[in-house]
Amino acid sequence: MWFQSFILSNFTAMKTELLIKFGKRIKLLRKERNWTQEKLAEKTGFHRTYIGMIERGERNPSLVSINVFAETFGINISELLKLEYEVQP
Repeated sequence: MWFQSFILSNFTAMKTELLIKFGKRIKLLRKERNWTQEKLAEKTGFHRTYIGMIERGERNPSLVSINVFAETFGINISELLKLEYEVQP
């Protein structure tokens, strides 16, 4: 059915866009603190390559991982997920 393909295609595009926006948000917060990816990895307990993949929108973090990021940045989850504005690369 053509509409299933259309819906799936739109969902995939929206998911990718959301992951990219979230990754840019993580990168912005990290840079505001003058942290390297290595420093953020150390503080979160995540591997540095995972941090890079999140920042590039290549990974879909779990809710638990999102909470770890929020706690590490000293903000709540709702503040972390403020993705409505354009973030510089």
